Amino acid sequence: MNNLSQDAGAPLKSSYAPGLSPEPSTAGGRGPADALIPVGQVFEALPLTFEHLKSCLALFFVFVIEAWEMMIIVYTSPLISKDFNLGPVAVGNLIGAIFVGMGIGSIVWGPISDRIGRKKSIIYSLVLYGVVSVASVFSPDYSTLYALRLLSGVVAAGMLVVTFPYFTELLPVRSRGPFTVYLAAGWPIGMLLALGATVWMMSMGWRWVIGMSSLAALWALVVAYLVPESPYWLAGKGRQEQARAVILRLSRGATVISPQRQLHVEEVKRGVWSDLLSGRVLAVTLLQIAINFTFAWGYWGLQSWLPTLLQQRGLSLPQSYSFIAISALCMIPGYMSASYLTGKFGRKKVMIAYVALSAIAGYAFANTQTMTALYASNFALAFFSLGAWGVWDTWVAELYSTRLRTVGYSWAVLAQRLANIAAPTFIGLLVAQGSSFNTTTTIINLFMIATVLMALFLPETEGKDLA
Repeated sequence: MNNLSQDAGAPLKSSYAPGLSPEPSTAGGRGPADALIPVGQVFEALPLTFEHLKSCLALFFVFVIEAWEMMIIVYTSPLISKDFNLGPVAVGNLIGAIFVGMGIGSIVWGPISDRIGRKKSIIYSLVLYGVVSVASVFSPDYSTLYALRLLSGVVAAGMLVVTFPYFTELLPVRSRGPFTVYLAAGWPIGMLLALGATVWMMSMGWRWVIGMSSLAALWALVVAYLVPESPYWLAGKGRQEQARAVILRLSRGATVISPQRQLHVEEVKRGVWSDLLSGRVLAVTLLQIAINFTFAWGYWGLQSWLPTLLQQRGLSLPQSYSFIAISALCMIPGYMSASYLTGKFGRKKVMIAYVALSAIAGYAFANTQTMTALYASNFALAFFSLGAWGVWDTWVAELYSTRLRTVGYSWAVLAQRLANIAAPTFIGLLVAQGSSFNTTTTIINLFMIATVLMALFLPETEGKDLA
């Protein structure tokens, strides 16, 4: 057992050594109550337990649901288009509605999470998503469906903004990188499940598909039962007893914080956006926002038009969808490899290497002359780009202190959503003007190169305590 009740003047590191349980001391008139224990240092020695694995499973499927929600409207859009007699522009706007909503929601959920907690934010986001999704099933016309899809983006943004910062605040320092990258692997799983559900229920109509997806709101019960609140947030709010209880639970009794010791993080106040643009945080904020925009632009600009671009290379529409499904499967080992490597080499090196390799694969994809090379280069692009996303989602959440973590991450999500809105429109203009396949994909690829260059200037966070 790690008994954290030693003398306040003793070296803090030694108090976390397994099996060490020294008696409190009041030498010099100072007792253990005088000591402040940074929560980040507690997590240096916290063992990885089954409690972490349960939290990982619960939050993994939150991200699966998020991916499902973003992709389900893409896959059901042909059915909706037929039902409401929509043209391509209207369909494109409907697909983009959730991203507009998420852009709005991303700047709302950060402060909400700082106010009510990480756990409640995830639960409320899931429940509200389910309610809005059920309502959209009964949409009588396009305008109503568009409004509800936009609203679903606003409420579902809570899952995206909070999940990664929340999970990093539950993990031991040494496990934070690899496990959080595994969490990101929920994206291709959500894509595949959404695609599979659409194909399975297509004959029943899009309302049944959307209605079934609404059942994901029930996952809020699993989060409520399996995942504890962040001890960083609890300590920042002065809820010492609850923070100690969570640490005891996560360690399965191996780490005990004495009531005479005070867990410490920077005070968690309502997220103030202006704080992201002051002092030493300013450079990090500007860089991460720019990287989120360029990286999301490069990835989504290609993915949103991939079926059309592949048809330019001679694939039929059914072949294009099969191509995309296989690409999603290639993302999974990309996450696995990135998870392993980030624990060995750090966030910065793996992120830069994987985005650089994505750019190389993208160049090959743009200029390949054979169908075999087209398949191979795109699968390499899927492998490296999504592996990089897994590392990036982890890295962004570690760049800020507890007080600014979810607010900072919310601006990262906003930058991504702006890119999600802008990139398909810009690529659509290129396609409409007759831009060639390799010219279009090369332009997309330039955003990947910009991502690599900017990532060089961000600080490494591997192995460092969360503040």
